Amino acid sequence: MTPKTILITGSTDGIGLLTAKKLAALGHQVILHGRTPSKLTTAQQTVGGAPDGLIADLSILEDVVSMAQKLKEKYSQLDVLINNAGVLKTANTKTTTGLDIRFVVNTIAPYVLTRQLLSIIPENGRIVNLSSAAQARVDSSAIRGHSALDDMNAYSQSKLALTVWSQILAKELSAGPTVVAINPGSLLASKMVKEGFSIPGKDLSIGADILCEAAIGTSFANASGKYFDNDSKQFAAPNIAAADDQHNSAIMEAIKELAGEHL
Repeated sequence: MTPKTILITGSTDGIGLLTAKKLAALGHQVILHGRTPSKLTTAQQTVGGAPDGLIADLSILEDVVSMAQKLKEKYSQLDVLINNAGVLKTANTKTTTGLDIRFVVNTIAPYVLTRQLLSIIPENGRIVNLSSAAQARVDSSAIRGHSALDDMNAYSQSKLALTVWSQILAKELSAGPTVVAINPGSLLASKMVKEGFSIPGKDLSIGADILCEAAIGTSFANASGKYFDNDSKQFAAPNIAAADDQHNSAIMEAIKELAGEHL
């Protein structure tokens, strides 16, 4: 297989880091992303070889745009974008602009990053979005920061919103690249699960292996617009709300409004 250039957000620990290690071991050029230089350096050493690295706080959309610009200055082509970074629990749930951090990091930032990088992702490239088995009908006022939600409600809604925009973008990009949303597996041993549920969690390889397959495997080559549920090991329908066009239009209106000048 020809080596591919692959960006994985949130790749300084957990599923993202393990996915990076697996893809780098196969000879691909992996670009890691983290929030702090120290964690990024440690991750690069853990992955081995010569992985590139980018720093950005995904709760700040200006950071997202800056990261995309830096990547485009260095690379003429990005074969795979894995939007892996996510947040469930955080001490401060609001950004400096009053938005819900869970929606910004889990939904809006990956949308902005994807839009910013589309110009260098080829038609045979792939955009892999980390969804979740936890999905709930989305309150578009909560996306805008007008309604307060507890951790699980915000997370579940943000993940369905991510899944919805994945499906809509796939329709827009009918010639490619492939856009898929994936539940990598419930209650895996990530920092998010350990902090959010106080359990050790299941083998991270369950999630990393399906992300590798989604990134470079043949089974996802013609899967654009689909949602893969790794708990049942098959393509499946997401939460029933994702079939509601009015609901989806409200989500997209809110996302585009908040992404605004950053697109």
